[in-house]
Amino acid sequence: MGEPWNKQRVSPVKNFFAGGVGGVCLILAGHPLDTIKVRLQIQPKAAPSQAVLYSGTIDCFRKTVAREGLRGLYKGMGAPLAGVTPMTAISFFGFGLGKRLQQREPTDTLTYPQVFAAGMLAGFLTTFIMAPGERIKCLLQVQTHSGIRKYSGPVDCATQLYKEMGVRGVYKGTVLTLMRDVPTSGVYFMSYEWLKNILTPEGQSVSELSVPRILFAGGMAGLFNWAVALPVDVLKSNFQTAPEGKYSGFRDVLRELIREEGLGSLYKGFSAVMLRAFPANAACFLGFEITMKFLNWLAPNA
Repeated sequence: MGEPWNKQRVSPVKNFFAGGVGGVCLILAGHPLDTIKVRLQIQPKAAPSQAVLYSGTIDCFRKTVAREGLRGLYKGMGAPLAGVTPMTAISFFGFGLGKRLQQREPTDTLTYPQVFAAGMLAGFLTTFIMAPGERIKCLLQVQTHSGIRKYSGPVDCATQLYKEMGVRGVYKGTVLTLMRDVPTSGVYFMSYEWLKNILTPEGQSVSELSVPRILFAGGMAGLFNWAVALPVDVLKSNFQTAPEGKYSGFRDVLRELIREEGLGSLYKGFSAVMLRAFPANAACFLGFEITMKFLNWLAPNA
């Protein structure tokens, strides 16, 4: 095990810019499987005499491409791409700030529970950008099922939601987004830093960690994150895409899903989520680390 990751001076500002780059990498690598995940999560239960719309991840991929071409896999990407740069920038800024606030000296070593707390702060700060972006993204991803093209794109979707229901309509699902992102961001950052630390060879600094090891640590952090997040994410997707008035809150969604489809319904889209989580988050952390190295070279004392 090499020199601890947390001996380095924490710069929330550098984290902000590097996190934005990492977020763009995450979306470009992971959006196609995110589209599949959402469509699997919200597909209706089939009648006894009918087959389900999608039998699994591969079937959803094949049918989406057959009907809509490869562009269908990138539906709704505009909203998260526009929101993900500031969102991940704020997430990594919040993580850096959370670490800095717990340090008496710039090079103090933090415990893993302290790293977890810093990650939860990151999740809290990002929710207010994440919630409307997720709402718009999910509506665009699933409108194909209805056969009616209600929204022409992210801006049109946001405009219509605001006209119909005001700010409340745009921010529908915020509580569920908080429930998902606050604890899972703690898991996300803590697992990444833990893996990065144990993967660093003896006598080396984590700043010298090889690209394959950064990719592995980032990918595994994504898997840990989504293993915790998926049940709440299923509730959020169903709540955000349901017709207005169908559910009074997330408890209604939970009761209906369990009553109609059992506990397994909370893990809808599991394979698509996990297939997306590893490459997307590996790309995110690699983009973050490369940008941080550049910023540390450019402004070593900042």
